Amino acid sequence: MKFSSGQLLKTITKVNPMQNPIPKLVIHPSSSTPYKFLHCAAVSSPHPPSGSMEASENTLRQSLSDKQVAVDAQANAVRDLKAGGAAKDAVDAAVAALNSLKLEKSSIENQLQAVLLTSNGGGGDASVSKEAFRQAVSNTLERRLFYIPSFKIYRGVAGLFDYGPPGCAVKSNVLAFWRQHFVLEENMLEVDCPCVTPEVVLKASGHVEKFTDLMVKDEKTGTCYRADHLLKDFCKEKLEKDLTISAEKAAELKHVLAVLDEFSAEELGQKIKEYGITAPDTKNLLSDPYPFNLMFQTLIGPSGLTPGFMRPETAQGIFVNFKDLYYYNGKRLPFAAAQIGQAFRNEISPRQGLLRVREFTLAEIEHFVDPEDKSHPKFPEVAELEFLMFPRELQVSGQSAKKLLLGEAVSKGIVDNETLGYFIGRVYLFLTSLGIDKERLRFRQHLANEMAHYAADCWDAEIECSYGWIECVGIADRSAYDLRAHTEKSGVALVAHETFAEPREVEKLVITPVKKELGLAFKGNQKMIVEALEAMSEKEAMEMKAILESKGEVEFYVCTLEKNVVINKKMVAISKEIKKEHQRVFTPSVIEPSFGIGRIIYCLYEHCFYTRPSKAGDEQLNVFRFPPLVAPIKCSVFPLVQNQQYEEVAKEIAKSLTASGISYKIDITGTSIGKRYARTDELGVPLAITVDSTTSVTIRERDSKKQIRVSVGEVASVVKEVTDGQSTWEDVLWRYPSHSSGSADE
Repeated sequence: MKFSSGQLLKTITKVNPMQNPIPKLVIHPSSSTPYKFLHCAAVSSPHPPSGSMEASENTLRQSLSDKQVAVDAQANAVRDLKAGGAAKDAVDAAVAALNSLKLEKSSIENQLQAVLLTSNGGGGDASVSKEAFRQAVSNTLERRLFYIPSFKIYRGVAGLFDYGPPGCAVKSNVLAFWRQHFVLEENMLEVDCPCVTPEVVLKASGHVEKFTDLMVKDEKTGTCYRADHLLKDFCKEKLEKDLTISAEKAAELKHVLAVLDEFSAEELGQKIKEYGITAPDTKNLLSDPYPFNLMFQTLIGPSGLTPGFMRPETAQGIFVNFKDLYYYNGKRLPFAAAQIGQAFRNEISPRQGLLRVREFTLAEIEHFVDPEDKSHPKFPEVAELEFLMFPRELQVSGQSAKKLLLGEAVSKGIVDNETLGYFIGRVYLFLTSLGIDKERLRFRQHLANEMAHYAADCWDAEIECSYGWIECVGIADRSAYDLRAHTEKSGVALVAHETFAEPREVEKLVITPVKKELGLAFKGNQKMIVEALEAMSEKEAMEMKAILESKGEVEFYVCTLEKNVVINKKMVAISKEIKKEHQRVFTPSVIEPSFGIGRIIYCLYEHCFYTRPSKAGDEQLNVFRFPPLVAPIKCSVFPLVQNQQYEEVAKEIAKSLTASGISYKIDITGTSIGKRYARTDELGVPLAITVDSTTSVTIRERDSKKQIRVSVGEVASVVKEVTDGQSTWEDVLWRYPSHSSGSADE
C-alpha cells in the first residue's frame, strides 16, 4: 500500500547492525508535486516484495519474540552472576553478550518497523509527517476561508462546516462540471426534491429500521462513540506501533479488521471487553454497543401527527417520482435521473474535517435499465481506460490493487455488466479531470459481506489522502429493490413496459404463498416470509420446488429476519404456466453512482497543495495547483505600481473579464507584486495579469511562473481560452512573446 497521505515514502537501507538508527523526517517542497515525505531509517535488509510482505512481518514478529526471550534469559544470567559474586571477567563477558543481543533485537525492530511503514502506509515518524501535512493544508484552508467551523463564535458544533468565498467557488465549479460531465453528456433528467421526507417513504426504503450505527457510551460522562471506530483504531494502532505483539496476535487483529463490518452488537461488545478498550478521553469503561439511528427526526406541520426525517440521501426522491419521469421520457428505457442536494446524518462522533459531517452535499444518479439487458451503447468509449482496480479476489488474498483495462474487467466478469462498467469509467474521467491524482485513485469492489442481499455488484471510488483511502463515490447495481419496495408500500406500480409486435407465449413462474399456513407457523413474521418467498428468483424457486417435492420441507433464509426458517410443501405452491402476453411488464434495475461532494473536494485540496521557497529563500509559500476548471478565481489583475494610468487599464481589463464571464480578483494596493502573487497562488488562482504599460500586459502562470506579453485588447480572450480548457498554457506560450522578470517570483 502507498503512503496513506499520498506522498512518496522511501526507506534508505543501511546495513550497520552496530548502530541504533534514529528515524529522521525530511520535507522536500516541489513546484510540480505536493509535499514529499522521506522517512530515512537504518535497517539491515531491504523491503520484501508486496506479495511476501505479510510473511516477512510474521517472520520478523516471531524473530523479535524469540530474541526478547533470549534477552530476558541473558539479563537473568547477568543478575545471577552479580548476585553470586562471579569474577569480573565473567560478568563483563555476560554483559557484552547481553548488549549484543539487545543490538540484534533493535535491528529486528527496525526491520519490522520498515515493513509496517510500507504495508500500513504509515507509523512512527510517518504518522507525524502525515499529521504535519494535514495540519498545513487545514490551516491554509481555514485561514483563506475555504471552509471554517459553523457557529464559530459559539464554539461551533462538531460535524458542521461553513464554506467561505473560495470554498463556495470551488464547490460551485465542481458541481457545474458534474452537470456538464453527467447530466448534459448523458441527457439525464435533473430533479430537485425536498430535504424533509415523510416517515412512510423512509420506512419503505428500510432507513427507519436499518439506517443505524452501533454506539457505545462512556459510563461516567455519557460521551458517545462509534463502537466499530474504537475497535478499528485499536487494532490499527496495535499493528502499526506495537512491535511486541506476536505473529499470532497480529494475524488475529488483521482478521478482526477484515470482518469488522460483519460483527453483531454482541460480537463487537465482546471484542471491546476482550481488548480492554476504554473511552479515549477519560479511560472510563464503556457501555455495551447498541444501535443508533443516524437520521434527524422532525414533525411535519403544527399538529405533529406526520412524522418525518431530514433525508439521509437524495435517491428516494427520484425513486418515488419514477412513474412520472418514465412518462416524461416517452416510456423509454434506459434513462437516468439526477439530483444534487443536501443530505443529513446525525453522526455519532464526527471527525476528519469535511470527510465525516452531519450535513453534506450529495450528487446522485439513478440510471434505470432493463434487468435483462444491461449493455451500454457507449461502453466502447471507456473500455480502453486503464486504472487501479481492487477486485474482491485481490482483497481476500491480501494483495494490492492493480491496474486493469476496464473492458477486460467487464468481459472477465470482474465488473458485473457494461452499464456499471461504463459509469465506473465516467467517474474515473470526472475525478481525474478535477485534478485528483490518478495514482492515488482506485476502484474497490465491495466484499460479499458488505453488499446488500439484493445488490448485483458494487464498487467504490476511493481516493488516498492523509487519512488513508477514503470512499468518495459509490457505484452500485442495486437491482430492482428500491422500486419494488416503494411499489409494495405505496400501492402504485413503479414498472416499465415492453410492447411486443406480436403476442408471445411465455412460461411464467408463479409463486403462491399460502398465508394461512404461514400465519399459523410464523405468527407476526408471516408478512416478511411471504415477501421473501415472492422475491425469489426463478432458479431459487425451482430449487425449492424440487426439494419440497422430494423431502417435504426446506430451510429458507429470510434476509429481513436474518435467520433460516423451515418451509414445508403446505406453505407455498410453485409452478410454471404458459401465458399469452402482448407486453412485458417489469421492474427496472437501477445503477446508482452516488458522489460525496465534500469528500471529493477535501481530497482535491490535499492533492493540489504544495509549498515552494520564496525568492529570498527565507520562507515556504503555500500553493494550490487547482486546474483552471475548478479554481475558485480564474485570474488576478495587478497594476505593477500605484499609478493612475495603470489602474485605469486594470479596470478596463476587469470589465472585459466580466463580460467574458471570467472570475477575477483585482488588487490595486501598493504591496509588492511578489507578495500579491503569493497571496493569489495560495488561493489557487492559475493566471495573474500584471499591468506594466498602457498598451500591453504580462500574464503569469501560477506553477511554472512563466510569463507572456499580450496586448490589452487580447488579454480577456487569452485568459478565457486557457481557463475554459480550449487551450493549455503550453499552447499559448509559443504564440506570444515571453517576458522575463524577477517580479514573477514571490
